[in-house]
Amino acid sequence: MDAEKRKRYENIAGDLVRLAGGRDNILGIAHCATRLRLVLEDNDKADIKKIEDVDLVKGVFVAGDQLQIIFGAGLVNDVCQVLAESLHMDSMSLGDLKTKANKRMNPLQRAVKALSDVFIEIMPGILAAALLTGLSSVLGNLKIVESNDTLYGIARLINISSGAIFGFLPLCVAYSTVKRFGGRPIMGIVIGCIMLSTSLADAYAAAQGTVEVTTLHIFGFGVDLIGFQGGIIVALLIGIVTAKLDVFFEKKVPEVIRLLVSPLLTTLVSAFLLFMIIGPIGRGLASGITNVLVWMTENLGVVGYAAFSGVQQLIVITGLHHVFGAIESQLLVDTGRNFLNPLMSVAIIAQGGAVLGYLARNRKEAKARELCIPSFVSVLFGITEPALFGVNLRYRYPLIGGCIGGAIGGVIVYVTNLAALGFGTTVVPGIALADPADNGYVSYIIAHTAALGAGFLFAFLLGAAFDRKKETVTSIPEKSTEETAHQGNLPEEIDAFVSGECMGIEEVNDPTFSQKVLGDGVAILPEEGKVFAPADCTVEMVTDTKHAVGLRTKAGNGILIHVGIDTVNLAGKYFDLCAKEGQELKAGDCILEFDKEKIAAEGYDTTVCMVFTELPEGVHIQRTKEGRVSVGDKIAEIVR
Repeated sequence: MDAEKRKRYENIAGDLVRLAGGRDNILGIAHCATRLRLVLEDNDKADIKKIEDVDLVKGVFVAGDQLQIIFGAGLVNDVCQVLAESLHMDSMSLGDLKTKANKRMNPLQRAVKALSDVFIEIMPGILAAALLTGLSSVLGNLKIVESNDTLYGIARLINISSGAIFGFLPLCVAYSTVKRFGGRPIMGIVIGCIMLSTSLADAYAAAQGTVEVTTLHIFGFGVDLIGFQGGIIVALLIGIVTAKLDVFFEKKVPEVIRLLVSPLLTTLVSAFLLFMIIGPIGRGLASGITNVLVWMTENLGVVGYAAFSGVQQLIVITGLHHVFGAIESQLLVDTGRNFLNPLMSVAIIAQGGAVLGYLARNRKEAKARELCIPSFVSVLFGITEPALFGVNLRYRYPLIGGCIGGAIGGVIVYVTNLAALGFGTTVVPGIALADPADNGYVSYIIAHTAALGAGFLFAFLLGAAFDRKKETVTSIPEKSTEETAHQGNLPEEIDAFVSGECMGIEEVNDPTFSQKVLGDGVAILPEEGKVFAPADCTVEMVTDTKHAVGLRTKAGNGILIHVGIDTVNLAGKYFDLCAKEGQELKAGDCILEFDKEKIAAEGYDTTVCMVFTELPEGVHIQRTKEGRVSVGDKIAEIVR
């Protein structure tokens, strides 16, 4: 590194330290192929907007409790080195950095983050189920649907689809939990299947006493053979246990018998613990919470109503909210009125208001709009899982705002003596169930409007204090030409670097690539695990984790080839290099090999991205082929 570059990087390091909140706020530093990663004591002390304007910075965002600053391939190595020296701090491995990030959080923060990580993984399925449920509810109230065979058939299929997704939600949660805590995802699916086995009595039917339950006696303890429908807490707990067992047996079982014995032991021990310990504890915890809430509404007057509607949606997280159906039906039998239904309904709409509060604070972000708008639509039909797991729980302050809004709605329900004459439907369709006595319909609208507005207002205001800096990459134009490549001879042809399905970089499921923060390029969904040189070039950089390489073409253009999304977390596992730094390659020479199946089995996207990181001004990428390509096919051209 020459003196001029070093001086520039020292200035960058100084700016980063100052804008990140000072030396004492930086706990750890590391880098991957393109990003400088910092763990901070307090992320709120970092001025992200100003960091975006630091020399050579291409983008900044917070993800996984790390402040990630995009510099680009090669450059990030030098900046990280100079920054580490200025702080008198060793650059860490990415694994150590993640450990440091976890230690920074208190136990409650770690638990909430883990819970958020689990549900973000399965959010598309939950969202699909919620919207299908809402559509099913609308169709079910239309007379024309019942009188038309085709419309009735479509409505039934929609109902079956939505019910199936929610019915198997514990399986999805177990899968995602095992993956989140380091186990093989398939083991989560296995334990999820056991939880919902048809050999077990249905949990809802068992709660209502409409099905006979078989009891086994093991070591003197009675074990009821009841399924875990709706058992989200149980799925979370057994998912963690299964992941830890899977990791343990994979390490301890000799390799010669590991393939057979390790999954057998993991499944056997997990199933035993599920029925003997985890299941009863999870059920007892969730049932205890439910009973306390019902007792409060019956004995504490307005305080009980407010408390119930304020925290009722937390029960949805456990999956035990379905138990309220039995309680509601008993209320109708005993009194003819169901006061729990409007309480749950205002709790639901308040969480929808909180989603809108979060959206109002982040209205410029496409990601926020894509998630919040459909989540709110599902809330209107009484389904809050997408709102809870996709937004409110993830960002914390909307959940608090929603709970406060629900409590305010509960007070109005108590004051107006609002009740329902049925159960099973809430929010917009639920108005049909409202008891019309004492202007019940008007009271219903007032209570829901107040809960919606309060949820919005408190989420918006709390966001000012709890705003966690959005996880959206913000890019700015490059401000320096020193790092640009020599223009060389143009045009330059670029060949396919792996066989598979070729697409534009904007289609990649990662904002750093899709938003072209590092530059324009192409991506290929690979058919095999080999990457080849796309042109005559020299290898300029190889990451320690082997998943990314930097190349310099004969025309002087810089290229980054990156295998997979977030595969840096594999720390080099499943990757083998065929080339080394400084080596000259011909088009078609092998650069690296990777085990595509094992990487995919670990839950990673295997898309291979090629980004032109240093194109001169006035030069652009012209893609010449998309769809199925083979190594050596011309897929792009660098032209003026």
